[in-house]
Amino acid sequence: MAVTQAQCVGEVIESVYQRFADAPLSYGHGTDNPWDEAVYLVLRVTGYADDEGSLEQDVAPLDQERIEALTHRRIKERVPLAHLLGECQFMGQRFFVGPGVMIPRSPIGYLLGEPLEEWVPPSITRIVDLCAGVGCLGILAAQRYPQAQVTMVELEPQAAALARQNVDLHDLGGRVQVVEGDACRWLAEQADQWDLILTNPPYVSASDMQTLPSEYRHEPVLGLAAGEDGLRLVDAFLPELAERLRPEGIFLCEVGASAPAMQRKYPRLPIQWLALPEGGEGVFMLGQKGWR
Repeated sequence: MAVTQAQCVGEVIESVYQRFADAPLSYGHGTDNPWDEAVYLVLRVTGYADDEGSLEQDVAPLDQERIEALTHRRIKERVPLAHLLGECQFMGQRFFVGPGVMIPRSPIGYLLGEPLEEWVPPSITRIVDLCAGVGCLGILAAQRYPQAQVTMVELEPQAAALARQNVDLHDLGGRVQVVEGDACRWLAEQADQWDLILTNPPYVSASDMQTLPSEYRHEPVLGLAAGEDGLRLVDAFLPELAERLRPEGIFLCEVGASAPAMQRKYPRLPIQWLALPEGGEGVFMLGQKGWR
């Protein structure tokens, strides 16, 4: 659609916001409301800073046309904005994403570092991120634990390639490696031990898969679906942990809305459900001593 009248940044944001607010959109892929989504879209396309001084700046005609095209696709096709832009912001940092991959949003990111210091000291040296996706959690872990070597394991080739790009983007190639392969098989074949094994695996149950908003249909089914109760991968990881964690090691895992199923299935496992002040649900921690 051709743009015929010049507008300033503030006007374009307001226009996009109204269209998003009037549409039956679902959020949760980097933003959680139509205003923040509109702001992020306009500022990413125009390159202006997120400050009051930018609001009066003119939007170039080509940028207006691109904003219009992306706004149309966001509403008409219900494509997550991160897929449209090829990148997202997570915990204030930039990560490359792309169509057909999972978009970073795990609340585990907000727990790494100081919130877990009682159980995971900053001096740990070995971390593995299973089902790493585009690498956001492994990269954040490397930043929070500066002495650690981090291995990220991801099955999907496109996501693994993006994870490598994100490692380079954050200049962590000396401490973070990406392994492409099946995380369950990889873990079972290891002889090493780690201070921290973290994972945001697929955990959507069969019934919940039927009710996901349209935006989630643009992410890979293999990154979401995890069997009847949502615990298929967790079931595979748990038997390996006693031998794969160091004596003071921790397993940190997100199961989201499958938390009740986890509690029913493993009532005697001494797991600790963690408070998530930034939102989300179903993150638990399990120490190596849980098997002793």
